[in-house]
Amino acid sequence: TMSNNTQVPEAPQAAPPHALWPQALVGAGVLLTGAALAYGAIGISSQAGYSGVGPNFLPWLVSVVLMLCGAWILWEVRTGGFRQMEESAGPAQGYWTGFVWVSAGLLLNAALITTLGFILSCTLCYVLAVQGLRRAAGQAAANRPVTWMWDIVTGVLISAPVYWMFTKFLAINLPGLTGSGWI
Repeated sequence: TMSNNTQVPEAPQAAPPHALWPQALVGAGVLLTGAALAYGAIGISSQAGYSGVGPNFLPWLVSVVLMLCGAWILWEVRTGGFRQMEESAGPAQGYWTGFVWVSAGLLLNAALITTLGFILSCTLCYVLAVQGLRRAAGQAAANRPVTWMWDIVTGVLISAPVYWMFTKFLAINLPGLTGSGWI
């Protein structure tokens, strides 16, 4: 006789109740962030530029997507939470050094954008943020000069087209280096 040894996969178990409230807070936070961005987008002009797309298009798109993601997270929480999530072995600990690198990148970008210009300040933001993420991932190559150079080149290759797209395609003025524009 033949026996059937196939096993039916178990249905995902609901997250434990103590894990649901942080998930609900994340969902509510994402939903409220999207709503705050939508409130801010109300004040941005919708007058279309060269392309027919106005400066308020991207803020509205981001706010709607964030609100959808927040609502989806809250729906997941109400239907059992993140069921595929593994239970952590110990208390959650952040990687503070990476947080400092990323925060420094964002704060320096905001502080220096009118001095350095959009491209250089965004490149600096990218380099510092990616260095923080490399360190959080434990990449040994984070301190190598060639890694820093590739990060700088990548930052310029990302920020220069963004500058061009915002200034030419969306007709939004961004700060340049003492009026020089591209830098």
